[in-house]
Amino acid sequence: MGKQRVLSGVQPTGNLHLGNYLGAIRNWVENQSQYENYFCVVDLHAITAPHNPATLASDTYAIAALYLACGIDLEHSTIFVQSHVPAHTELAWLLNCITPINWLEDMIQFKEKAVKQGENVNAGLLNYPVLMAADILLYDADKVPVGEDQKQHLELTRDIVNRLNHQFGTPENPVLKLPEPLIRTDGARVMSLTDGTRKMSKSDPSEQSRINLLDSPETISKKIKRCKTDAVRGLTFDDPERPEARNLLTLYLLLSGKSKEEVATECQDMGWGEFKPLLTETTINALKPIQDKYKEIMDEPGYLQSVLRQGKEQAETIANQTLTKVKKAFGYSLPN
Repeated sequence: MGKQRVLSGVQPTGNLHLGNYLGAIRNWVENQSQYENYFCVVDLHAITAPHNPATLASDTYAIAALYLACGIDLEHSTIFVQSHVPAHTELAWLLNCITPINWLEDMIQFKEKAVKQGENVNAGLLNYPVLMAADILLYDADKVPVGEDQKQHLELTRDIVNRLNHQFGTPENPVLKLPEPLIRTDGARVMSLTDGTRKMSKSDPSEQSRINLLDSPETISKKIKRCKTDAVRGLTFDDPERPEARNLLTLYLLLSGKSKEEVATECQDMGWGEFKPLLTETTINALKPIQDKYKEIMDEPGYLQSVLRQGKEQAETIANQTLTKVKKAFGYSLPN
């Protein structure tokens, strides 16, 4: 048997931040040799909310370069751009036509974003989870790395697979594979610098809420200096009344490579004035190799283009096979 296949992606909306890196990408890097990996930049998802067409392409290339800079290895992984593989939108349409609309209306993220967008809610926001299902299913993914906030989307994907296989396949010969979640608990939810009870997010209007992977040392220092803390001396992970202490200690733990016990002992008697410079130095040192590698990649645009061209070809080969299988199951005529 070959390696199990993993599929994941990130939207090119804004810079990648520590939440993206520690909650997802670093885990991809650490585990990539165990799997056959397909990592895409999901630019089709990026237009479900108002976007800037002048920066969409450059943001897309920046995310792909950051994948490489963070340590995604082309020996084990394929990097590609979602919109470069037309099968994503074609399979999404086919899946839309067997997905009950009430399944989509019940999605928590749709409800939350619909409230924010008001009258500007578009059909793409409602259908976003179906496109996500198509992304996963095109590559016969065995595992999908997901955070807690994406579990419902994967559950919907599994529901769609079961419905499609029931209608168009048999138990002995299913049309599509049922994917499983790949969830890591440590660092799966990195919280905001301005509110330790809310997840660090690209959609937060405040830049102060997050540390971006490409932030300068000066910017990192300012953000940590201004981040929300409390008035208690001595830092602890386990006090539910101190979410900021837990969040900042967790960041230090993940970026320093130390164990929870080591960090707890080191920081138990510290005040914030002593801890913040320590976290600042650790963050800057952890991000410097990524930033140096990113600059090297962006200084050679031909290299990045060749990576994405090869990734498109590899992804298309598998995606088109899956799409053809689904179209045959649906009864479509196929071109000779």
